[in-house]
Amino acid sequence: MRRGLVHVLAWLLATGAAVTLSWWGVHTVLAGTAYDAPLALPVKATGASTPDARPPSPSQRPTVPPRPKPTSTPTPTSRATPTKSAAAPSRTPTPTASPTSSGQVRGYDTDGGRAVFDLGTSSASLVSATPKAGWSMRVWKTETWIRVEFAAGTDRVSVFCTWHDGPPRVEVGNY
Repeated sequence: MRRGLVHVLAWLLATGAAVTLSWWGVHTVLAGTAYDAPLALPVKATGASTPDARPPSPSQRPTVPPRPKPTSTPTPTSRATPTKSAAAPSRTPTPTASPTSSGQVRGYDTDGGRAVFDLGTSSASLVSATPKAGWSMRVWKTETWIRVEFAAGTDRVSVFCTWHDGPPRVEVGNY
């Protein structure tokens, strides 16, 4: 009986030491990363965003209106079927402004994905960056520029937003 208790105690100590060492190693690696998850900008009821509006903290949950109850007879809906073009994909980004924004939030579509920036008068922030299927993404941030890079194999597409010498401007490059 005593021998079994010694074995269980030794196993518990070894397991506790392994878990502690693993946690410390992962914590050390992750503490050196400079990644902040992009937050969505708040949208007012009128659809216009204000430059002084702050994004909600991650602990706050947005209120979601209740779903409408289905009627007894379903109404027919039509869905548009996406079609693929036989032409080669364009490598030119398409900046688009959100229809509900005040013109400061702009999205840039590339072959690798989409990057959305909130462009202020003297700085900018990354709202979101979403890679397309088969592409990966990396983000670098400093006080005067943000770089989003989409990668797939040897293909690279970078979206640079800089504001070190004037108002923010965005450049897209394929490498």
